[in-house]
Amino acid sequence: MKRYRIAVLPGDGIGVEVTPEALRVLEGVAESHGFGVETESFPWGAAYWEKNGRYVPDDFLEVLRPFDAIFLGAFGWPERVPDHVSLAPLVRIRQAFDQYACVRPSRLYSGVTGVLEGKGPDEIDFVVIRENSEGEYVDSGGRFKVGKPDEFALQTAIHTRKGIERILRFGFEYARRRRGRLTMITKSNAQKYGYVLWDEILDELRPEYADVEAERQHADAAAMNLVRRPEAFDVIVAANLFGDLLTDLGGVIGGGLGLAPSTNTNPEREFPSMFEPVHGSAPDIAGEGIANPVAAILSAALMLDWLGEEGAAAMIRGAVESALGNGAATVDLGGRLSTVEMGDAVIRAMAERSPAGRG
Repeated sequence: MKRYRIAVLPGDGIGVEVTPEALRVLEGVAESHGFGVETESFPWGAAYWEKNGRYVPDDFLEVLRPFDAIFLGAFGWPERVPDHVSLAPLVRIRQAFDQYACVRPSRLYSGVTGVLEGKGPDEIDFVVIRENSEGEYVDSGGRFKVGKPDEFALQTAIHTRKGIERILRFGFEYARRRRGRLTMITKSNAQKYGYVLWDEILDELRPEYADVEAERQHADAAAMNLVRRPEAFDVIVAANLFGDLLTDLGGVIGGGLGLAPSTNTNPEREFPSMFEPVHGSAPDIAGEGIANPVAAILSAALMLDWLGEEGAAAMIRGAVESALGNGAATVDLGGRLSTVEMGDAVIRAMAERSPAGRG
């Protein structure tokens, strides 16, 4: 039997509530599809910080390196730890493990009421691919004359030919597996060095992917067009900061962040990839048992796709679609189910979809 070793980082806030539901679904689908999942949980996050003065141990990258994949709940609790401290380990994981492709699907499921009037499941089904290793998230710069009237901060984005070309190639290949349309997001009219380089590399790659329709849009126009006509988008490729912003917008368009999964992918498989819901730790509802676990469950499905268990991943997505279509809903979706009850609904739908469940 094939077995996969998964490092689990439940983290903070609702991360510790949605992660167990994703693991319950993962264990159930593994049993029905004949593979094993061995998980090891690490209690890093705000509580670890308060006890040890560090958000993660010094050797955390070496601890995580041997695993087949990393599953993250959420990091962050601003009232207890500054945001830039809690985010730092995630950025280090992404960069040290060269997880340069952040993939965030946005799909409106039947049974979920969208925020865009007149736009249903047929119009909302796109993927944002965010360059995840450089751009605005590289610590390049500093603060100067701190505390003086003329204090200033310098923050420089780093865009490399290697980084741009590989994320665009990843996006082109992804578009080939979907509807064959790629939209690259820049702001090259205002930032004439980094984003003009993005424009030039897109033009260089077009002839190699003549079967993919490729266009570019400025970030402000793309935000407007995602609201006006989301059906025009298939695969969106963006630099780190723009990708971060557009994926939150995409999550809301797709029914809410409680339904939005994501990956942090090392396509060459030299290091483990990481999978996490987009929604973050939501400290305002932590401990209430009402958080929607579907984003975490769908992130587990993306992890199974990456591990080569596509049939199991498809079963999870089908079960989520069935549960939502039959009215299962947490508070954020206008329903009354608790976190655990929503996990139960997905597990029941999964059992009904299995050969044994259909009798």
